[in-house]
Amino acid sequence: MEKESEEINVSGRWVGMKKNHQGYIYILPWVVGFLLFQLYPFVVSFAYSWTNIRIAGSATFIGWENYKRLFITDTDFLHSLSITVQYVLITVPGKLLVSLVFALLLNRALACMRLFRTVYYLPSILGGSVAISALWRVMFMHTGIVNNLTARLGFPPLNWLGDPSLALFTISLVEIWQFGSAMVIFLAALKQVPAELYDAVTIDGGGPVRAFFTISLPLITPQIQFNLVMQTINALQNFTSAFVVTQGGPIKSTYLLGLKLYEDAFSRFNMGYASAQSWVLFLLVLTFTLLVFSTSKYWVFYYDGGK
Repeated sequence: MEKESEEINVSGRWVGMKKNHQGYIYILPWVVGFLLFQLYPFVVSFAYSWTNIRIAGSATFIGWENYKRLFITDTDFLHSLSITVQYVLITVPGKLLVSLVFALLLNRALACMRLFRTVYYLPSILGGSVAISALWRVMFMHTGIVNNLTARLGFPPLNWLGDPSLALFTISLVEIWQFGSAMVIFLAALKQVPAELYDAVTIDGGGPVRAFFTISLPLITPQIQFNLVMQTINALQNFTSAFVVTQGGPIKSTYLLGLKLYEDAFSRFNMGYASAQSWVLFLLVLTFTLLVFSTSKYWVFYYDGGK
């Protein structure tokens, strides 16, 4: 009996090891990709940020000089940082509001609802492409389709891309238009809200507005937190729309930090200085994320009591 038990244990361990090996093989492509294309560049960029390395050049350690230059002598960096913060303050609240409104509209039993959900999600798939940014530029030209439509409504044409007060808002619309991913998350959260809570509000004499602010909104605060963090990170790293639609103009009114970093790295070939900028951007993202999570206990509500 002992021999049979040992054979069973050995056989069980062998099967377990075999399953583990299969799992390791399945995740190997992801691990290799993560090490080569994420972790390695992450570590190397930190090392480069302390040097004056240029593309196809040697590296010399210069200490804090890149970081001093960013905040003391490089006015373009401080300007791009300010523009990026403004861009985030426009796009993130706008995107969350639009996605929540459409999630509420799609959280209804209407005909062809699956088709509508697919149509509204498509911009999230297509919106980040260069082609869409190029199309956006054509649409908002002085003689583009947007001014043609507003002219038929009796409004004067606007210089969407040439007016510094409008250009940042114009490229922000590209990001807000890509509300599908946030909408899907809000929609899934709304589906999980217990129906009996809405029934209780109705019995108490409350209407849809009261139900939203007392039931729906508090119960989807975890998803609001998630979307807030993810959309802010995406907005801080934006590059495509600023590069394709306005090239950072006019008068650098859309000169986002991603565009500034790109120019220093691949136009001026100053990889060390660009690496320092990328680490400032990383610290900005990290600080915001920690701030959101540290304050979540005051405004994020979990229906099951979790924290």
